[in-house]
Amino acid sequence: MEKYDICVIGAGPAGYAAAMRAIDFGKKVVLIDKNKVGGAGLYDGALSSKTLWELSKDVNHTKSRVGTFGINCDFNLDFSVVKKELDTAVNERANQLESHLAGLLEEGYKNVFFLKYGAAKLITKNEVEIKSDEGSEVIFADNIIIATGSRPRKLAHIPIDENIIVTSDTIHQWDKLPKSLVILGAGVIGCEYATIYSNFGETKVKIIDKAPRIIPFEDDDVSEMVTTQLEKNGVEIHHGAQLLRMEIIDGEVEYEIDCGGTKSVHRVEKALVSVGRIPNTEGLGLEKVGVKLTDRGSIWDDDTQTSVPNIYAIGDVTADIALVNVGELEGRHAIKRIVGESKGPLSYDNICSIMFLKPIVAAVGMNEKQCREKGISYQVVKLDYRAIPRAIAMRNPPGFFKILVTNDKEMKVLGMRVVGAQASTAIQAVGLLMYMNKGVEELAEMIHPHPSLIEGIQECCRVLLGKSIFKPQVMKDYIDYRGYMSDQFDSVTEYYS
Repeated sequence: MEKYDICVIGAGPAGYAAAMRAIDFGKKVVLIDKNKVGGAGLYDGALSSKTLWELSKDVNHTKSRVGTFGINCDFNLDFSVVKKELDTAVNERANQLESHLAGLLEEGYKNVFFLKYGAAKLITKNEVEIKSDEGSEVIFADNIIIATGSRPRKLAHIPIDENIIVTSDTIHQWDKLPKSLVILGAGVIGCEYATIYSNFGETKVKIIDKAPRIIPFEDDDVSEMVTTQLEKNGVEIHHGAQLLRMEIIDGEVEYEIDCGGTKSVHRVEKALVSVGRIPNTEGLGLEKVGVKLTDRGSIWDDDTQTSVPNIYAIGDVTADIALVNVGELEGRHAIKRIVGESKGPLSYDNICSIMFLKPIVAAVGMNEKQCREKGISYQVVKLDYRAIPRAIAMRNPPGFFKILVTNDKEMKVLGMRVVGAQASTAIQAVGLLMYMNKGVEELAEMIHPHPSLIEGIQECCRVLLGKSIFKPQVMKDYIDYRGYMSDQFDSVTEYYS
């Protein structure tokens, strides 16, 4: 029986990162996957969807310029070329990962790193059985890391055939754009695909949203701006809608909804079911060895360690934040715990996230809703993009910066939301401030590049410190500055105007 220091099950972003970090410590590690490295984050998730989003954004931007600013031309979209570019992007990253692993074996790592393909199952807390077309084998590992990811959640009453009614796993396989598309679910994934397909301008997109507003976990101003821009893109949103039925009839999708007592029947060409994801925990033998699961089937963990001390869980298979960057961070952290190099538990307080919508929404830390739920006193400043010279030069794209700090002299950063163009590049500095437990003085005093959108962050910080260029009392249409004490949330007392 072959023996290893660490066995990593799952070669997605989290598992891959864990295996590479184990090599840094000179540990003998085996990485196991059913068929290919990269996981859903590569083939069916972040890279594929964001590549399609980028291409759709370019198409939408180009179309919006035709007939304006002196640009006059005919515009035709060949989706087969778009699809080819998407496949090229995915293959490019897949080849990078696979060539990297192959190169490890040629650069002196062949005695510490091993890659095996097959279905893995825990026999004991240290033994793992690997079954493949070539047969089966059992290996021994001092420590085991579960990184098997997640998959789209399906609903029993909806006939998902992954052709006419699809999940996010197969939506990228369409060879042509549908004339019409309904999306069940108005979370991040659903709204991202609504953005993508409406951007191309060839598909009439509808969203079935059971909540009163989309992206309900964010503040109203974020949700409202995204809603407005989606509707400008031609998206129809069924707010507060209950799906009564969805079925395939004559090769199309017919669905019936109830919106506050008013029922209606609709017919579209395709449908996307986007109602969350579920962890891949089946068939791993977790229960047999005593690994505790949550009520939702995720692996319970305490700072990546499961209920069995030598078994760890990372990435989507846990109940933590399901993001590629979080999974990679957890994988690296689990290795440091195993080798005794961890300096403390992971903090998720300054995790930066991006929602690829129209416009982009970037987030770090808490929003107003979360501050109120936790009873935290806060100050908030919101600066409209229209007050930023670079945005004016871009011809005023919709957007705003919104920073929350503690309602005291220290003004420690609680969180930030950026909605608008280049939002994804604007949050890292604030995330660093939160990581360092700093206030806003540093950002207010440093020299930001000009002209740039991130100058809006600087102006927000200056508003909080009372030394802004634009005074909020004068520029009320551009700047919203408020403060709340936790004991006065109900009355929504505004301390600043």
